[in-house]
Amino acid sequence: VQLQASGGGQVQAGGSLRLSCAASRRTNSNNAMGWFRQAPGKEREFVGSINWSGGTTMYGDSVRGRFTISRDRGKSTVYLQMNSLRPEDTAAYYCAAGQVFTAGPSLYDYWGQGTLVTVSS
Repeated sequence: VQLQASGGGQVQAGGSLRLSCAASRRTNSNNAMGWFRQAPGKEREFVGSINWSGGTTMYGDSVRGRFTISRDRGKSTVYLQMNSLRPEDTAAYYCAAGQVFTAGPSLYDYWGQGTLVTVSS
C-alpha cells in the first residue's frame, strides 16, 4: 500500500488547512488510517485516526475539538481538516495505514511522506 499525503502549507494562527492522504488500494492491511506529526527536535505525536470501515475516529489531546478526520471510500482518501491552527501545530504531518485502530505509531505498517504545515503567529 502506498500513501500520498498532500495539502501542507503556510497559514496564520487561527486559520485552517486540509490535508489529504490517498491510498493506492484498500485492503484489510489498511483498515485504520492515522495521522501523526513531528516537529523539529520533538518526538512523533499522534494526531488522530479513523477506522476505515465504521468511520470511528479518535484524536490526540492537543488537537481534539479543532481537527477532524474523515474519509472518502470511493477515492480511498482520508482527510485531516485542521481549524483554529496554532503556532505549536507547526510540524511535518504524516499519514499511516495499519490493521489496528490505535494511537500507537508502531502498529502502523505503511507510511506516507510528510507534508509540512507551518503556522505563523
